[in-house]
Amino acid sequence: MSDIEELLEENLKDPKFVKAWEETEIEYQIKSMLIAARLEHNLTQKQLSEISGIRQSNISRIENGTCIPTIPTLCEIAKSYGKKLKIEMV
Repeated sequence: MSDIEELLEENLKDPKFVKAWEETEIEYQIKSMLIAARLEHNLTQKQLSEISGIRQSNISRIENGTCIPTIPTLCEIAKSYGKKLKIEMV
């Protein structure tokens, strides 16, 4: 187990940490999904910006977690990859 995994395991024993973790989990998933998709298509943020029409600074803020994208923005990014956005409850 890595140091990070050990630290996470320890912190997940704290109810306040668990609450904060759960509140930000979806934001982390969105950010990770968008970064992975961009890298999978071998695009820079600038190239994605040119394809999607979304400013590069906005893409950067979404990817670094300082901005939560709107559903229309997520749809535009998905469309840039020839995909559709799908949201489900699990």
